[in-house]
Amino acid sequence: MNLYINEIEKKIKKKIKLEQIKIIDNTESHKSHKSFQKGKLHLILEIKSNYLNNLKRLEAEKILMKIIKDEFNKNIHALEIRLK
Repeated sequence: MNLYINEIEKKIKKKIKLEQIKIIDNTESHKSHKSFQKGKLHLILEIKSNYLNNLKRLEAEKILMKIIKDEFNKNIHALEIRLK
């Protein structure tokens, strides 16, 4: 799955000017949840971007979600976005 996470990171870097990005796979902590789906990831996206920080939070999140929307149909169940 690390290759998959690296691909997500590349997609975001290609579309947004940023200073730092970190994607954390938090899937293990959700295995006991009733809605857990095997093969679907729970990710935390930590991103430092002056560009995104100059936008309203909702606008910034919409931009990020638009970039990776196809990934939700494939392998992502949940995404937590942390703007720094």
